Amino acid sequence: MKNLIFLIALLLSKLTLSFGQCDKDVTLTSSKTEYLDGSGTVHRTDDEESTIAINKTQITITPGNPDRKMVGTIQSTTCNWPTAYQEGKTVIKVVFQGPSDAPRHATMTIEGKAGKITFLMEIDEMPDKKIRVNVTSFKETKKE
Repeated sequence: MKNLIFLIALLLSKLTLSFGQCDKDVTLTSSKTEYLDGSGTVHRTDDEESTIAINKTQITITPGNPDRKMVGTIQSTTCNWPTAYQEGKTVIKVVFQGPSDAPRHATMTIEGKAGKITFLMEIDEMPDKKIRVNVTSFKETKKE
């Protein structure tokens, strides 16, 4: 009976950790951006510091050139991180609306494997282009 209670407590603590990360505001930082085609082949790499700020309702991507800053509204999020900030995956559906552009629908995938975190952006309206960054910093953002 003690083993069963211990096992249940252990499982609940793991669930709390993974869900705890999922509801946090986070900022990702990278130093290199890769531009891929639809099959995943890298066509261009830019050495640039970029930040990706994510909260419950929006995502803000600021590449090395701040004039290309993108702000999107989050439509849905699925999140499962068995080991917080190390091993897991988040998939975010986002709509970007520019002042004169038609809306762009994107899927953002943040994935951690063996402590290495990557961020991949795929825009529905541009199926032959993807953007990937290797995350150098994954931090919880303090709410103001």
